Amino acid sequence: MQYVSDLAELKDLYGEPASASVNKVARQMTPLYRRWIMASRFCVVSTVGPEGTDGSPRGDDGPVVRELDEHTLAMPDWRGNNRIDTLRNIVADGRISLMFMVPGAGNVVRVNGDAKVTTDAALCESFEVQGKHPRAVIVIKIGEIYTQCARAVIRAGLWTSGDESADLPTVGQILAEQTDGAEGGTAYDDGWAARAAKTMW
Repeated sequence: MQYVSDLAELKDLYGEPASASVNKVARQMTPLYRRWIMASRFCVVSTVGPEGTDGSPRGDDGPVVRELDEHTLAMPDWRGNNRIDTLRNIVADGRISLMFMVPGAGNVVRVNGDAKVTTDAALCESFEVQGKHPRAVIVIKIGEIYTQCARAVIRAGLWTSGDESADLPTVGQILAEQTDGAEGGTAYDDGWAARAAKTMW
């Protein structure tokens, strides 16, 4: 198989970007980008570090990030699986990308920037939910904001194809497969709802 390894060859293959794809880029929060991002309760966070890349889903019951100022966003690090892949990458290499999604919207808004992890007590406590607060907050300095072409969402039928999850393997089944049955299985799946309810925040 032949691969493209030369940037000039790649540029010749695709040509110049359309003017709209360049002109829509902002370097800070604007009134319209603010409305879009504050409507998003879910995003995918991409980071890179010495051990490789990571893509992490992040969700909340309100805006998934908070605007600290027009150049800065804050994202609470709520309960997860404690792998801390994203946080390790950020500590080692601050480059970050976020893809904000809103159910029903064809477009995705992307933010690229530089991130740091803080345990600032006042900031962590300001995100309190049900008496709990995150152990850390990701602070993102915005480098650029822009909308992603809607074609990918349209092709995938992301919001229009309905529930296609019925035949997917469960996490318990996957865990059992990976541990030769030592962990996971039906007991893991049956207990998930109760575990999640106790550890959502």
